[in-house]
Amino acid sequence: MPPSLRGKLERMYVPSHFAVDPDEARAQLAAGVAGNLVTPTAQGLQATFLPLLLSEDGRAMLGHVARNNPHWQAIPSGDSLLIIDGPDAYVSPSYYPSKQTNGRVVPTWNYVTLQVHGSFIVHDDPEWLRTFVTRLTDWHESGLDQPWSVTDAPPDYLDGMLRAIVGIELQITRIEGKAKLSQNRPAADRAGTIEGLTRQGSPAAVAVAEQMRTLG
Repeated sequence: MPPSLRGKLERMYVPSHFAVDPDEARAQLAAGVAGNLVTPTAQGLQATFLPLLLSEDGRAMLGHVARNNPHWQAIPSGDSLLIIDGPDAYVSPSYYPSKQTNGRVVPTWNYVTLQVHGSFIVHDDPEWLRTFVTRLTDWHESGLDQPWSVTDAPPDYLDGMLRAIVGIELQITRIEGKAKLSQNRPAADRAGTIEGLTRQGSPAAVAVAEQMRTLG
């Protein structure tokens, strides 16, 4: 990458009215997320979609990849980037009451996204992995009627599965969040957008409408 471009690509474009509060962004990470981890290497970008958990000290995102995945073997040439996308949906100008007033409206897209920058570290250690996958499993199974536990699997089978994966850690250097949810529109247009997305009815549109309601 030419030196003249490096600085321009370091931060996500986030107008102030779309910025996510840092404490809220960290709370979202603590809730358990999945996203695309992108690592720059001399051979190009390595990208893997995976579930992650925030470390107990809040300083890193933890996950694992298949041992056959070359991502963990690549030597990073800079910080990695974790991209976590929330709900997103198309917004029609027809949702805006202001369309009837002056017609000066255009389509847009509402969405929520987090970007986590950090140093990529590998944990090729069965005990680290056992501890992590136990915590990851317990986190996601906790709300189920009949939660599955890592210890439910036969020990020899579990040992084989642990040998087939490698732990990864993203030591966090920066978290950026963006929630583009019509904050730049008049109140009537925001209300019209919520109504229009709810009427649209797709899971993504309804989720965006719900996100907009939480803003008040």
